[in-house]
Amino acid sequence: MQHKAVKGNPQFAFTDEGVTYYFSSASSKEIFQKEPKKYEPQYGGWCAYAMGASGEKVEVDPETFTISNGKLYLFYHTWVNNTLNKWNKDEMNLKANADKNWKNIYH
Repeated sequence: MQHKAVKGNPQFAFTDEGVTYYFSSASSKEIFQKEPKKYEPQYGGWCAYAMGASGEKVEVDPETFTISNGKLYLFYHTWVNNTLNKWNKDEMNLKANADKNWKNIYH
């Protein structure tokens, strides 16, 4: 694990449920292929903070993320607004809200 975002290579692409993921190595792709649900981004890859704060699907900066309890959460980030910082201040409540909001959207 590199603990930073690494651009994937189309040579190591894998599609799961209509979403194509690009990996930086064949070994990373193989690990993901075995258990995609374990490694895929939470909330469909939308901003975790926005999902928790308002239930909105907001695009993310793939380099702004956290891994919590083995799950990947992505965040919106511009030079004036880093929603990861907001998430870190109230993760427990935002995550609970995001889980509820995502369930309402996805199911």
